[in-house]
Amino acid sequence: MGALLGKATTNNPNIGSMQPNELPPAPQLKLSVDRTQAESMGLSISDVYTGLQLMLAPVYVNDFMYEGRVLRVTMQADAEFRRSEESFNRFYLPAGTNSTNNRFSFAGDTATDGMVPLSSVVRSQWTIAAPAQARFNGFPAVNLNGSPKPGKSSGQAMNEVERIVRQDLPPGFSFDWAGQSFQERLSGAEAPMLFALSILVVFLCLAALYESWATPIAVLLVVPVGIIGSALAAFLTGKPNDVFFKVGLITIIGLSAKNAILIVEFALEEQKRGKPLYESVIEAARLRLRPILMTSFAFILGVLPLVFATGAGANARRALGTGVAGGMLSAVVLGVLLAPIFYVAIRRMVGDKLTLEGPT
Repeated sequence: MGALLGKATTNNPNIGSMQPNELPPAPQLKLSVDRTQAESMGLSISDVYTGLQLMLAPVYVNDFMYEGRVLRVTMQADAEFRRSEESFNRFYLPAGTNSTNNRFSFAGDTATDGMVPLSSVVRSQWTIAAPAQARFNGFPAVNLNGSPKPGKSSGQAMNEVERIVRQDLPPGFSFDWAGQSFQERLSGAEAPMLFALSILVVFLCLAALYESWATPIAVLLVVPVGIIGSALAAFLTGKPNDVFFKVGLITIIGLSAKNAILIVEFALEEQKRGKPLYESVIEAARLRLRPILMTSFAFILGVLPLVFATGAGANARRALGTGVAGGMLSAVVLGVLLAPIFYVAIRRMVGDKLTLEGPT
């Protein structure tokens, strides 16, 4: 563990801090019962353990009623008689009976007839050990808590920990994630599938709307423009690629497609009226420019409170707002210019012309 903490916290570019989530090793008194000695003296092993329990820890006996309340009766040796190892010399068990009646007695510093002190069968030894041994999936484990450096994502910090364990620790050591880190790894592996599913749903909806497999492609070609804007905004502001940023990306998929739909919809309407492809797309871009700019910039101004959020939970709101605002700005500036180009390219692939001929 020391080697891992040293590699992770000494001038590491990705990990800001890391500490074990457990108490440090501390002195412990290890007690063991000499079973052979106890049997030779006629002592019951259950009596030995019960005597130790009554001496060191409270033991529940029964309940009693007092002033209308039910109170518990517990037994334990007084503090002054269990402070040191010498206290085992003052607690005695009946010898020669091999009894199981859990009897013991306290006789001060003088032994009584037929009684054996606990010190005769109990061995004590001071050791240095951890107060508790954590286990994970049945293996001895150490629970570590850490955080990334400012400007680095939690995924980068987790990748760095995995690299240290694989390359710098001796064979026999392994790692696994738990809690929030496990959920992040699980959701991160599903992110590409989620994005692909989102785009597929949008494509199928547009295909049903336009009754065409080619026209939705012109709309979806604008989506990467918005995603590039989101990624650039997050990079320039130092925001991590976390789950909040991914939620913003899914939002940008719909918003980028919305702007392209406005242009494509009007271009299709103009072509149905008999105008050629070139005139249709120019007229659609001219008519829909102002509505697209108004709605897009209104949306960007609406998410500015998230971009400049403060207080509790500000990092999550900033990550979400920055990605959405940057992607929307990119989609409105570049998307309006590229959407007609994409539409013309796709329509020409299916047979439309840029001449004065009408739609085919």
